[in-house]
Amino acid sequence: MRFEIRGNDDGGDFYNWMMSLVEETYRGLASLPGLTLLRHAPLAQYTRFGIGGPADLYAETKDADTFVAALEAARQSGIETVVIGGGTNLIVADEGFRGLVLKLASDSIRREGELIHFEAGAVLQSLVDFSIDNGLQGIETMTGIPGFAGAAVYGNAGAYGHSISERVTRVRFADWSGQGAQTREFDNAACEFRYRESIFKRRKGWIILSATLAMAPGDARELRETADRILSVRNAKYPPTMKCAGSIFKNFLFNDLPPRVAAEVPAKVVIEGKVPSAWFLEQVGAKGMRSGDIQVADYHANLIYNSGNGTARDLVSVIRELKRRVSHRWGIPLEEEVQYVGFAEQAVTV
Repeated sequence: MRFEIRGNDDGGDFYNWMMSLVEETYRGLASLPGLTLLRHAPLAQYTRFGIGGPADLYAETKDADTFVAALEAARQSGIETVVIGGGTNLIVADEGFRGLVLKLASDSIRREGELIHFEAGAVLQSLVDFSIDNGLQGIETMTGIPGFAGAAVYGNAGAYGHSISERVTRVRFADWSGQGAQTREFDNAACEFRYRESIFKRRKGWIILSATLAMAPGDARELRETADRILSVRNAKYPPTMKCAGSIFKNFLFNDLPPRVAAEVPAKVVIEGKVPSAWFLEQVGAKGMRSGDIQVADYHANLIYNSGNGTARDLVSVIRELKRRVSHRWGIPLEEEVQYVGFAEQAVTV
């Protein structure tokens, strides 16, 4: 999933110019085959939080070539553009997004020996189930993680000590950072994977189109049993119907903590070299905290959810307050796993 952060301007001159730009972009996109194109699309329906105002334009396609052509049309028009995936880790401003929101929904998954080729719009759970059904081991611990498979590569998603980067061999992506959109391909090393990070998070103009995983043979029955155990635990913490993004903040690598902070962390809290952000949040009274319909779970300090008709304003307010408290207590920065759309940068920083 890709994003850009920007502000909104209600000035008359800007509004007239923006509407002209939107109309020009609409005409350019309308001729592309297989592209669903909407005006004033409410973005709340595309996010798991169920929060967010409208986008001037929303476009979606299952065809990678059409997607790249849409990127190029957007680049030529100069309209602000954001590319989204499944919307799981997305916080959209209440005012929405002034520009074009573009979504690649290509979702094919296929096997070639012990390789799995998938397109970025495939649901991650579908990819996990495909691997298990085909007796291929390596991503079964990611069962229950919501969102698209392309976003999983983008954020190097993982669980229970494993990350998807362990299996990625090739990533195909659209590069629209230069004079024209082009398709490129990286091997694992070029992706610069690290904990919940990849080069694609740092390069806004690189959009993942597809990827290949190198798997290992496994017993389908045993893989399914493992996945089912993990899914039951995950669903207990993050019910599928809950309007949330799962964990809001990244965990900390224990070895990266300042020595004075590491000395305060109980040994039993450190799991596979990581310290859960939830532990730091618990110490500053995060559980049960709320603003309007946005609430921190009373059983998990790193889970923020929309209990009804929550707003992005309240959600960002809670996130900022939690970051402030942890920074004040320990002098360490909490880093969000969520991405922001439609905000001025200063609105989401402490």
